[in-house]
Amino acid sequence: MRYALDVQYRGKNYAGSQIQFEGGKQIDEPTIQGELERAIRTLIIGGKDTAENNDRQVKTIFSGRTDKGVNSLGQVVHFDTDKEIVASNFIYHINEILPDDISVDNLRVVPDTFHAQKSAKARYYRYELINRRYKQAFDGDILRVKYELDVERMQTALNFLLGEHDFSSFKSSGTLNPSKVCTLTEARVEKQGDRVFIHLEGNRFLYNMVRTIVGTLLEIEGHKLPVEHMKEVLEARDRRKAGQTVSPYGLTLMKVTY
Repeated sequence: MRYALDVQYRGKNYAGSQIQFEGGKQIDEPTIQGELERAIRTLIIGGKDTAENNDRQVKTIFSGRTDKGVNSLGQVVHFDTDKEIVASNFIYHINEILPDDISVDNLRVVPDTFHAQKSAKARYYRYELINRRYKQAFDGDILRVKYELDVERMQTALNFLLGEHDFSSFKSSGTLNPSKVCTLTEARVEKQGDRVFIHLEGNRFLYNMVRTIVGTLLEIEGHKLPVEHMKEVLEARDRRKAGQTVSPYGLTLMKVTY
């Protein structure tokens, strides 16, 4: 039987969502997947986290990979088991087992054809930053931009990214998928007090694509470049033309649509 979970987490204390491997061996760093699989295995198999139980793997598939520091309010994960699970009991107990910065708020049976990653039609990310000259005690790790941002200019620049394009200029070298074409259906910026939110929704995203788009927006604003610079960067298909990849803190996977 296949089950799907909605998972929320704060990514600061983890080496990304996925278990990491190097030279065919698993890297001993905490990940969201590692913690989630350990908790599911404890509930389904029972007993302690022993070598014997570790061999009875529960494999989770995420809707997409998030890097260290990236948060989620809407990550979707599926796994298979021959055990029948009572959703209400499962959700209560797994949240008691998981670390405080990871939680599950939904469990449902899905068809065997459902795939958390491949069945997804759209993903919605939000990047939050602070636009204020001076720091405050509760800013945390969120990026603070000291110069004043012009939201209308930022929106005009973002509009060039709507639709289907080759986003090679906004990818990092770690992208494994050779396809660089994505379709953005929403690219919107809003300001609430001293907080600026950049909303991006699309069928897929390249490695570090959102953070590099934000970095390019800040480069345009910081250097007072014409908004058409975003279009030039997009059409160049050259990572060297884009801005820096900004901090992962403030980036949240908000929702996955199927």
